[in-house]
Amino acid sequence: MKNIYKIHWTDHALKELDEVYNYLKANWTEKELRKLSLEIEKTIELISKNPELFPIIDPDETIRRAVITKHNTIYYKKLNEAVEILSFFSNKKNPDKLDL
Repeated sequence: MKNIYKIHWTDHALKELDEVYNYLKANWTEKELRKLSLEIEKTIELISKNPELFPIIDPDETIRRAVITKHNTIYYKKLNEAVEILSFFSNKKNPDKLDL
């Protein structure tokens, strides 16, 4: 059985998630919000089971990118037996605003 890595969300990532959720709450239906929540949960579960599953995106080979939907991406890194979620990024934003 594979190790399950503990997931830790940074304050920055939680703030971004909250901003995206508040925007979507005003513009999406409850059904669409539930579907996004399920996609986030599935992605987090995959990461917790296998942090190396998604591609590396930085030259230091520490940060990975998991595309949840065409609108949202999670950036994270593995730390020993834990995974730190660095950003919950809205793909509609300017990529230069990505803060890792």
